[in-house]
Amino acid sequence: MKAAAVFPTEHRFDLVDHPEPHLSSASEVKMRMLDVGICGTDKEIVNFQYGTPPPGSPYLIIGHESLGEVVETGKDVTKLKPGDLAVATVRRPCDVAGCAACRAGRPDFCYTMQYTERGILKRHGYMTEWTVEDAAYVNPVPRSLRDVAVLVEPLTIAEKAVEQLWEVQRRLPWALAVKPGEPPGAGRNALVLGAGPVGLLGAMKLVMEGFDTTVYSRTGRVGDVAGLVHGIGAKFVHAETTGVAALAAQIGNIDVVYEAVGASSLAFEAIRYLGVNGVFIFTGVPGRKGPVPVDTDQLMRDHVLKNQIVFGTVNASADHFRRAIADIGAFAQRWPRALSGIISHRIPLEQAAAALSGRVEGIKNVIAIGGPAE
Repeated sequence: MKAAAVFPTEHRFDLVDHPEPHLSSASEVKMRMLDVGICGTDKEIVNFQYGTPPPGSPYLIIGHESLGEVVETGKDVTKLKPGDLAVATVRRPCDVAGCAACRAGRPDFCYTMQYTERGILKRHGYMTEWTVEDAAYVNPVPRSLRDVAVLVEPLTIAEKAVEQLWEVQRRLPWALAVKPGEPPGAGRNALVLGAGPVGLLGAMKLVMEGFDTTVYSRTGRVGDVAGLVHGIGAKFVHAETTGVAALAAQIGNIDVVYEAVGASSLAFEAIRYLGVNGVFIFTGVPGRKGPVPVDTDQLMRDHVLKNQIVFGTVNASADHFRRAIADIGAFAQRWPRALSGIISHRIPLEQAAAALSGRVEGIKNVIAIGGPAE
């Protein structure tokens, strides 16, 4: 079968003829891959910044944002059947007996950092024609979401982040008391840094949670990003024309900053304006660039005197995937044009190299492998 693979030691990317997988246990499912999203991680792997093949393999099949159609199931599989659409999770637990997180089914909090990840670290990914996976890591998707379900994985970042946000803000029990029928974020302000897929999906999640949400980003050259943001009931502020200080003055007390741009200079400029009792959430991983000057005295003073919290979040659990599937459905009902507008191009597997190189512009480009699901 065809697969998009990177050869790290050769610094080479190519389409390979990889053996088609088959079920090897009663708990596995086989899927025909339909869509695989491209993200910054994939581009960095193709640029050989990281990415590790499975032991004994000279190459790594990339792709971790998946949508597939189940074609075969093992005899012990009960929650999936042939014909179901499904999205698979990314991270797999480490083998260390003492890792409490992995033993509890939460490899997204792995203590040992010896986890593996599909399409990233020591496990082949989904940018191929067929894949086999244990059913425990595969989540069914309603057929009505066929065209947008590839967005589930990037939304899981926001799902996990918002879950942790509310856990943190349990420290403010009086603030959690909202009027009957109001969402939990009602009356609070959220700032999203970045208008890529992670930022836009995060903004949708925050709007659904009731936050008065502002997205701050460069407009770029692709699509009407500002119009898409306005279409979900959020505000868009152009980074080209408005500085961070002026942005903060427009918003007022910033209760939450959801960073989704991977630019440390912008993040640490924005963190200066985090509000009283505010939470700053890092989701991006910046490239290796030069040092950024930071007023550490002000940061430390504000964190103490304003009761602020900063945390980072990575990957997601199976529960976050299930929540993301439900929320993609809610987004599709509430903002169908905005949600579908995140996907810019569907590109054949044979043209994956161009899309991964960045020569194809777009908010979210998707490798279309299986065509329409039957």
